[in-house]
Amino acid sequence: MKIIIVGCGKVGSTLAAQLSEEGNDIVIIDQREERVRNLSNEYDIMGVVGSGSSHGVQEEAGIESADLLIAVTGSDELNLLCCLIAKKAGNCHTIARVRSPEYNQEARFIQEELGLAMVINPELAASAEIARLLRFPSAIKVETFAKGRIELLQFRIGPHSVLHNMQVSKITSTLRCDVLICAVTRGDQVVIPDGNFTLQEYDIVSFVASPKKASQFFRKIRVQTNQVKDALIVGGSTTTYYLAKQLLAMGIGVKIVERDRNRCEVLSDSLPEANIVCGDGTEQHLLREEGLEQVDSFVALTDVDEENILLSLYVSDLFPNIKTIAKVNSVTFNRIIEKLNLDRIVDPKSITAEYIVRYVRAMKNSIGSNVETLYRLVNNKMEALEFNIRENAPVLNTPLENLHLRKNLLIACIIRNRKLIMPRGQDQIILGDKVVVVTTNTGLNDISDILAEHRGE
Repeated sequence: MKIIIVGCGKVGSTLAAQLSEEGNDIVIIDQREERVRNLSNEYDIMGVVGSGSSHGVQEEAGIESADLLIAVTGSDELNLLCCLIAKKAGNCHTIARVRSPEYNQEARFIQEELGLAMVINPELAASAEIARLLRFPSAIKVETFAKGRIELLQFRIGPHSVLHNMQVSKITSTLRCDVLICAVTRGDQVVIPDGNFTLQEYDIVSFVASPKKASQFFRKIRVQTNQVKDALIVGGSTTTYYLAKQLLAMGIGVKIVERDRNRCEVLSDSLPEANIVCGDGTEQHLLREEGLEQVDSFVALTDVDEENILLSLYVSDLFPNIKTIAKVNSVTFNRIIEKLNLDRIVDPKSITAEYIVRYVRAMKNSIGSNVETLYRLVNNKMEALEFNIRENAPVLNTPLENLHLRKNLLIACIIRNRKLIMPRGQDQIILGDKVVVVTTNTGLNDISDILAEHRGE
């Protein structure tokens, strides 16, 4: 596919890297010549210097033959204008990043009236992920499939856990809980386990279950399942606003510490149920004065990555029972961050890229299926995908045990008529099913890609 990306900031750069890696023909547009040159050289892609809202610049980028234009500049209005011009000039699919809370209220209207394929809001997406984590405090990550009917959760096996030295095949019979262990991260290795795989303490385990079964599983292994009662948030960003709205709706108490007085006044007006504190959230004595020791969760959402990381480390060290979450935008220190004892890192740009990559793969699907949901896990080493099964899919009406699946791939569940099926060898995939696949093989576009013979394996 030919894809034009307008805006070479953090989101645009991440998209250029990931979409070019998947074999797409990428053209980037930005007014910063040096930025365009560096990205073009790094990823061997075409770059055009200029404004993405210029018809001439879009023509130079090849808008007439483009399949998709993605506008992710720092201006909502500019992104929408770029998409409007692209629709007229090339009649291609368009995606706009729109971040403002004012526009968020009208996102559906904007998308429909302007003919956009997608309106993506990184801050809203990041806040939704944080809210899911605070609903399941013991989870490292919570992702949903089939409109929330199925969840994929990640958690770390603690010391002295009942799961230590337990074989995967023994979990259902021993704990009497119907969940499917679909991946295990041990050190730098990601494994799609078979029944003989033995779990160990400190493994990071990914499993699939319905929300009810997931709660039962956590209770059986003596892990906290109740959502947090309150949250202390440092930083009054747009992400904070979206997160506070969601937490308050969930019945979770919210206290926000923000150093800018004008921003505090805005938050007080827009979030009357939240407790807004004007002060420097990096000062330890202030955090203690505001009841840090008594809260269930701490979220660092300042605009400085280093502050968020250090604050989370400070809270985790002093109060290990508090759930901590830090927002990090930079990829510079990813490998170092992985080694730190942080509960959870949330990266808005990666979440945004995930949404868009999912849409691109759905555009590239064949007649057999399409990708409805895509999640990238463990620093993109693993993917979980939800496929809609259509006519002529090569996996139809065949017992799973007879399908020649690719290595390092697992059919995690089948959703049929809103019911969850934990697949066994005799189960079959039929027309209209939704199928969730977990794999360390990246780049799957169609359900046929799960078969070894379609990839020459």
